[in-house]
Amino acid sequence: MSDLMINTGSLPELSVSQLVALPQQQLQEFDLSLNLMATWIKQSRDRLNTALEQRYGEQARQSLQESGRDFGVTHIDDGALQVTYELPKRVSWDQKRLAEMAERITAAGENVSDFIDVDYSVSESRFKNWPSTLREQFEAARTVKPGKPSFRLALVEGGAA
Repeated sequence: MSDLMINTGSLPELSVSQLVALPQQQLQEFDLSLNLMATWIKQSRDRLNTALEQRYGEQARQSLQESGRDFGVTHIDDGALQVTYELPKRVSWDQKRLAEMAERITAAGENVSDFIDVDYSVSESRFKNWPSTLREQFEAARTVKPGKPSFRLALVEGGAA
């Protein structure tokens, strides 16, 4: 990992215009080094989080339960180290059952949006396979925006310098 730090050591000081002007090989080396460092950081973070879970997880969950909660934030003192443990609540809904409930709400004469947030979408692969007459009907409801671009760099033997 220290070799990667040496290779990218000057990167934080470079402006965008300086990065634009870099030779191709150095640009590709920075890209490769940053990708390797990102992988190393993710793997290291995952390993540390696993160790912290093994060391403090049970105690933290017990502390939450003792305070009458299944989720939330609690603090553990381990000598001079204070550990803050946060267990977020992740809720998911069964889409088929919600659709059935929405039908019942509508059948009862109620407004579904008073009870359920409805988010309509059409998969792009389905849309592309529709007949043009059907696509034309949906065009006004469709907005296309660019996503975040990504780049992969590779030096090719014998390429232009």
